[in-house]
Amino acid sequence: MVEAAADKKASDVVMLDIRELSVIADYFVICTGTNSRQIQAIASSVEDALSEAKVFTRKREGSAETGWVLLDSGDVIVHIFGPMEREYYRLERLWSGAPTVVYLQ
Repeated sequence: MVEAAADKKASDVVMLDIRELSVIADYFVICTGTNSRQIQAIASSVEDALSEAKVFTRKREGSAETGWVLLDSGDVIVHIFGPMEREYYRLERLWSGAPTVVYLQ
């Protein structure tokens, strides 16, 4: 999922290990797209990568136009934000106790 997001030029891609902090998932992937078209491209790329791995998105929330798309595949939840939305929600700060597994600028 990290590679699929990076392939579409997502910025500030972070994977957090939340296993010790929550039962909702094992990992969060958080990344930023510069505009709604890029956010949609990142979401589609992640969904395609999941499909190739025979893992399917259980739930998709939000839309590229709102600046936040959430893809829930069970063990991993991917958050794709626009720049303003990422700054507003600051999930890395909210989950600051989670170890960072991957960070790509």
